[in-house]
Amino acid sequence: MNAWRALLPLLAVLLLGAVFSGDGAFFAWETHRAVLREVSVMGMLACGMTVVILAGGIDLAVGSLLALGAVGFSWFVLRHGVSVWIALPAVLALGAAAGSVTGVLVARARIPAFIASLAMMVFARGLAKHWSGGQKISTYVQTPTGFQNVALPQIFEALDARVLGGQIAVVTLLFAASALVVYVILERLRLGRYVYAVGGNYEAARLAGVPVRRVLVFSYALCGLLAALAGICQAAQETQGDPETGLGYELDAIAMVVLGGTSLAGGRGRIGLTLIGALTLGYLQKVLSLNAYSTEARLMLTGAILIAAVLFQRRSAR
Repeated sequence: MNAWRALLPLLAVLLLGAVFSGDGAFFAWETHRAVLREVSVMGMLACGMTVVILAGGIDLAVGSLLALGAVGFSWFVLRHGVSVWIALPAVLALGAAAGSVTGVLVARARIPAFIASLAMMVFARGLAKHWSGGQKISTYVQTPTGFQNVALPQIFEALDARVLGGQIAVVTLLFAASALVVYVILERLRLGRYVYAVGGNYEAARLAGVPVRRVLVFSYALCGLLAALAGICQAAQETQGDPETGLGYELDAIAMVVLGGTSLAGGRGRIGLTLIGALTLGYLQKVLSLNAYSTEARLMLTGAILIAAVLFQRRSAR
């Protein structure tokens, strides 16, 4: 039933797209390929957010950690020419470490998740701005002889490329891989059962011998790692590290999880439902864009439809 409740909003959005097709643009494969590419970065954030929410938490820092990852990767690779084999694990480790700090604040210091992740959101954004000097890190760099453009590293082109005959973006495959990793953790490992137990009833899980603190720290660390990966992909798409990127992305990630029907109270949901929620939000934005709705109208309609979808799912669950 949960899957059907998540699918109905998606089917409704697809029906709207078929009716208001933007002079037939909705039926072109390029439109659907663009939707998959556009939701992939935020979809990675949603994958990590799913684990945190299932564990009974919330992480408002993912947008800022995405910016930190974009700045860090660009600083290593664009500005200093560091090997991608060093830069990539370093940035992913930074994201995981930042997430772990939030997890420790929640699990050990018993600071509410909202406050702890809000503090990390502000700190990470500030660190990204400090690291970049308040400017975008791009191919336009300062040298001893003045400013000049440098060649875009191959890793940026590779991450923003399309494969399988130009039909699928690499970032979409990375989104699918992120979802697969989360699926294996939640559905095939004992750790996943622990996540559900902690989110379902923290105290009962503790009394049953579940290492609740470690589970919470792991959940936030994984969320931070996926946010850093999303930041690397964002930098490749924008060909720069922008400390201002990712603003509001945490809200889109939460919206994707909620649209899929995962309970914000924790303990109930699936990563597959988050994928459906990601597609729902992505197609909704695309349909509104094809029909030339202004950005303001799209934001208002998206908010209204999100509330309607949640109310429908809650009513259907009774």
